[in-house]
Amino acid sequence: MNIKNTNITIAFTTLLVIALSSMTEAKEKTIDITAFGARSGDGSDTAPAVCAALEQCRKVKARKLVFPKGRYDFRPDRASEKYMYVSNNDESLKRIAFLLSGIENLEIDGQGSELIFHGFIAPFVLDHSKNITLKNFSMDWTRTFHSEGVILDVKDDSIDVFFSEKFPYRIENGTLVFIDSDKIVYPFGSWLEFDSKKRETAYQAQDYGTRQNIPAQEIGKGRVRLMRPKLKATVGNVFVFGAAHRLCPGITISDSIDTKITGVNIYHCGGMGVIAQRSRNIELDQVKVTPSPDSGRVVSITADATHFVNCTGKIIMSNCLFENQKDDATNIHGIYARVIKQLAPNEIEVKLVHPQQHGFDFIKPGIKLELVHGPSVITYGEVVVKSVLRLNKEFTRVVFKADLPKELVEGDAVASMDGYPEVNINHCIIRNNRARGILLGSRARMVIEDNTFHTPGAAILFEGDARYWYEQAGVRDCIIRRNVFDNCNFGVWGNSCIQVGSGIDKSCRANSRYNRGIVIEDNTFKIFDPRILNIYSVDGLIFRNNKIENSSSYPEQHKDAKAFEITDSDNVKIEEK
Repeated sequence: MNIKNTNITIAFTTLLVIALSSMTEAKEKTIDITAFGARSGDGSDTAPAVCAALEQCRKVKARKLVFPKGRYDFRPDRASEKYMYVSNNDESLKRIAFLLSGIENLEIDGQGSELIFHGFIAPFVLDHSKNITLKNFSMDWTRTFHSEGVILDVKDDSIDVFFSEKFPYRIENGTLVFIDSDKIVYPFGSWLEFDSKKRETAYQAQDYGTRQNIPAQEIGKGRVRLMRPKLKATVGNVFVFGAAHRLCPGITISDSIDTKITGVNIYHCGGMGVIAQRSRNIELDQVKVTPSPDSGRVVSITADATHFVNCTGKIIMSNCLFENQKDDATNIHGIYARVIKQLAPNEIEVKLVHPQQHGFDFIKPGIKLELVHGPSVITYGEVVVKSVLRLNKEFTRVVFKADLPKELVEGDAVASMDGYPEVNINHCIIRNNRARGILLGSRARMVIEDNTFHTPGAAILFEGDARYWYEQAGVRDCIIRRNVFDNCNFGVWGNSCIQVGSGIDKSCRANSRYNRGIVIEDNTFKIFDPRILNIYSVDGLIFRNNKIENSSSYPEQHKDAKAFEITDSDNVKIEEK
């Protein structure tokens, strides 16, 4: 008997068994959506299959859920359901296609699939999840939440607009109402003119505010006359009637850890593209927010491309395209709650003031809160939470471990000091959308590098206030380098390319130093508008080694304005090249 050969055979057999076992285990850890009845290309509802597949993922702790490449349709009828408070969007009882609640270590791979949604349905909700990856798919709707009409004629008292079959409507009681094929109403809010050739907001165009009350009459198939005097518009351009509500964000990340989104195209959604709240570590790579290439639409999604609220860890956005959305490319901030009254030496009642912040629970026992004066947003105290009693979605009572400062007054605000996200935004293109580029408000290190901006308002805005939006901000370490600012400020949403817009009362600006530690270096500014930097209440800003190139891409405006408008600030150094 050859013991050596026998041992080799046994060893080989053992390795083979292990390999086969591993292959079987790996196969069991990968779930194919078609095994649960999903069919591509025939218009059938995929939502029930996803619900069943996700339940199986929980049961077997699957690592991967795959969609063989194709088109998959989703309807709200049999989707999951959850009442949600989503910051800076609208609360509602939402129907959800992918409800990833409490799921860990799962990758959803679309393998290049198109996910097509019908009606009022939210595609993805990550809720108390961990280590989730979404990759390789696109999202769009059969009927968009906004509507677009081509401008045919402009008179002193009216305007004629043509709507294609993609944007069905009816005239009801003499007013314009948008609907879908099932006659469901799609309410609209403000409307805004877009340049049909440049595919961006029209030069110096402003929002026209309305709420479903435009007197209208039909003057032909698809042709509507809107009776409103003194409208300014150009024949051939497009009027975009924005969605009145933000009910169906594309991807909602709530109270979750370690989320990655890569190779995802968000062609449309009824709210923000990616909205994250109270979550840690979020990475977006090669995410595109853009109109569907075959749609002919000038608008992609109806609100911000991305938005991050009270997040921690790291936020990384690389190689992304954010264009033609109806609001900013990103906004990163915390939340202020307003002090309503003091109930005891160590107890207050606070209120979430802005309606799109209602239900946003961020005050927990053990965390540290800052106390700020409302008009100045100057921090004057830090307190640790002992206990919390939520009365309802607006009001909360908070008891602290120590007595509150005597200078506390009603109208002050509190916000979390329990961590801020490090931010890196690199190699992204931000263009042709309504309003601004990026709003920066984290107090951890922020690096904005190697991006291209072409925005109708400020490309970069430092925001934050405790009187209207109640968004906590105030940067402490922000580097803006090697970016191209390409003819920004061709619209009405800014007073310079890089701007401070914090809601600090003018009487307080001399004392407040809300933003600190900003470096702007090695960038290229292509300008037709001389206004490059407008700041106030800043301590520490360096502008150096930047290239400024004059442009004639738009009509010259504000030619006598200063390139650098700096007030109520300390330690500011401007080094013009």
